[in-house]
Amino acid sequence: MPRKTAPKGLPTPKQILDFIQQSGQPAGKREIARAFGLHGHDKIMLKALLKDMADEGLIDSAPGRAFHKAGGIPRVTVLRIVAVEDAAIAVPDNWQGEGSPPKLRVIEKGRRSALGLNDRILARTEERGTGMIAHLMKKLQRSADLILGVVHEDEDGRKWLKPVDKRERRQLPISELGDAETGDLVLAEPTGRPPRVSAKVDAVLGDPFAPRSFSLIAIHKHGLPHEFADETIEEARQVSSLPLGQDREDLRHLPIVAIDPADARDHDDAIWASPREDGGWDAIVAIADVSFYVRPGSALDREARRRGNSVYFPDRVVPMLPHELSSDICSLKEGQDRAALACHLHVAPDGTLKSFRFTRAVIRVAANIAYEDAQRAIDGQGGVEPDLLDSALRPLWSCWSALFAARKRREPLELDLPERQVVLDEKGRIMSVAPRERLDAHKLVEDYMIAANVAAAKALEAKRAPVMYRVHETPGREKLVALKDYLATFDMEFALGQVIRPSTFNRIIERVGDSDALPEITEQILRTQTQARYAPDPLGHFGLALPSYAHFTSPIRRYADLLVHRALVSHYGLGEGGLPPEDATRFTEIGEHISMLERRAMEAERDTIDRYVAAYLADHVGQLLDCRISGVQPFGIFATVQGLGGDGLIPAGDLGNEYYRYDEAARQLVGDETGETYRVGQRLQLRLVEANPVSGALRFELPEGSYGRPAGGPREQRRDRVFKPAGGRRGRPANIRHQSRKR
Repeated sequence: MPRKTAPKGLPTPKQILDFIQQSGQPAGKREIARAFGLHGHDKIMLKALLKDMADEGLIDSAPGRAFHKAGGIPRVTVLRIVAVEDAAIAVPDNWQGEGSPPKLRVIEKGRRSALGLNDRILARTEERGTGMIAHLMKKLQRSADLILGVVHEDEDGRKWLKPVDKRERRQLPISELGDAETGDLVLAEPTGRPPRVSAKVDAVLGDPFAPRSFSLIAIHKHGLPHEFADETIEEARQVSSLPLGQDREDLRHLPIVAIDPADARDHDDAIWASPREDGGWDAIVAIADVSFYVRPGSALDREARRRGNSVYFPDRVVPMLPHELSSDICSLKEGQDRAALACHLHVAPDGTLKSFRFTRAVIRVAANIAYEDAQRAIDGQGGVEPDLLDSALRPLWSCWSALFAARKRREPLELDLPERQVVLDEKGRIMSVAPRERLDAHKLVEDYMIAANVAAAKALEAKRAPVMYRVHETPGREKLVALKDYLATFDMEFALGQVIRPSTFNRIIERVGDSDALPEITEQILRTQTQARYAPDPLGHFGLALPSYAHFTSPIRRYADLLVHRALVSHYGLGEGGLPPEDATRFTEIGEHISMLERRAMEAERDTIDRYVAAYLADHVGQLLDCRISGVQPFGIFATVQGLGGDGLIPAGDLGNEYYRYDEAARQLVGDETGETYRVGQRLQLRLVEANPVSGALRFELPEGSYGRPAGGPREQRRDRVFKPAGGRRGRPANIRHQSRKR
């Protein structure tokens, strides 16, 4: 496509390429704008120019949103050691360019190399002569290079390693078994060179089918740090005994409550509200004062930054901070004096924030209440003591009614995406897997937290202080075009020229109504959104329809929140534990780092839930299950069990005795002979053939005599189709066509 002419004041594409290649640090949009002195509207135009350059294949985007020349290597990247001779030789760990990956000579400090074969390193790269070299920054965790798998034995008695990753289909012969036995879950090191690669068992983890193994698999697969060094634990014990000091605001007389999940392992926040004479409310969101205990540069701080966040599994939590802090002295427990950073809010009758201020305080939580108990109490069904209901819960609900009204006027993105909840018994065995019910009590706490997060961001902006924003940008044009094409298959129009707001997508959901198409259209809208991240750039939070937003309310489990606390402490003179100047200058780098760790945690949590779902369904192999198609590709369809989740593949070759065409825009497979259609969102019954708890993989097949699978006689035609293909279009959902269909 033709390149747009660069507006006056913008650098040319060649100038940008030269800067990226000559820069001694990762070059993102911010660094490019600073280098060329761009401000205001020019920065917006720069973003468009960079997108054009990426579309034309001139540049690629590396993890962390830094750019590099297309087909090249980012300035800072992860490399893998492939040879250790006179010097260590490395290749990019994730090579996406054409041809074989380039080799780089690694420059280390000291005379002796500390690197071994298959080590992964973070390095700064540079061109030298006709090649490239890599300056070692740090060696990455070895566990991330080991293969997690189960020991199998073939008919000849040879041992093989079967990886637990469902994307990895090859099995490796085991060269050194160690103490492992057939059926053990192990960590193994790949040895040798392709194609003669084998596995050497490094550690035996135990029975892969034991309930607690499912999270252990995720911990090792994703390289999650799950043990604290003795130094860190000892430091946590020492700081736990720090006196709270005399300068704290005393809020122990207030009936402040912490409303959390019934199985909460830590309690970050507590809330209180009281009516004002002007018709508004005074409210307090009290957050654990982690910055008082975790000081910059300490062993606790280094470890918290390395982890980035806590990771939650059904059977355990991998905390960001040691138990002595996360579930004890920092946790806001009933009847215990606790250090807090208090956000005082003046809420107007219409739910807007009139004013706010922050203090360091001491609080004593009146009660730790489960969401379900709080909801029962407010619904008049018991759950808490009557005095607590009148003094704490009713005022909170009264104030929340105004906050909720303000939220509705703001019209944030409203997608109904239920969270799966795995319930275990005392031995860790699965009792149930079901969508988690969303109550008004959940919405109440969420809206108080959002109000405090907004106040924190605005308070720092008022001081021109650094802010670690929670950034969620407006969807890009490419994704909006894909959504437009997709909605067109339902005869639904979507104008690309309109101003895109969260309410734009809400209107689409409203038009779909209760149609069977609702789940798939909701998922497509979700795919259209950008991924939220942490950055010091005031780009707003699109999903919440907020111009300023930061995470302040969970410093026990998120490092970003701890940084916001430190900035507030520094710039509002609240005492010790403030933000060091050197950290303030590195917010871009830190934001990229903790955003990456957040994505890792989310993937580990999701993988573990899939394993629990597979274990739960293992007793249902051979049965017909109500499923919904969750994905369509040229090679087949993916289906998920209604209400449970988990994905299983049905190859296209198993769908019937005809050729299926892949319609990318409509996300469907269509039979050439019969017009039999399999589309995302379609509901159907499938037979569960396999459920593998170790990999989390499911495998389905069509029941005989249904859909596209013949039953020994003439092919039976489906009668329950909701959408009939017509010229590649599916027709509108039933309620949009204003016709009723009997099912």
